[in-house]
Amino acid sequence: MNSWYIIALYVIHTIVSLALIFFILLHSGRGGGLSEAFGSVVSSFASSGIVEKNLNRITIALSIVFGITTLVLVILL
Repeated sequence: MNSWYIIALYVIHTIVSLALIFFILLHSGRGGGLSEAFGSVVSSFASSGIVEKNLNRITIALSIVFGITTLVLVILL
C-alpha cells in the first residue's frame, strides 16, 4: 500500500507544514511577529504594503496546498 506517491505526498505535506508555520510566524500582528525578532532590517521590509500582500498570498496558497494534501492523505489512508 505504501507506494511512491504516498511517500511523496508525505514529504510534500511535511515541507508545506513547515513552510506554513514559518510564513505564519513572519506575519506582523500585535507583537510584531517573528520579523521583529530579526531586527529592524526585516521589520522595515515587513511594513511595506507590497511585501505584506505577497506574504498574505503565499500563506493562503500554502494553506490551500496543506488542506488538499491533508484531504488526499485522509482519503488514501
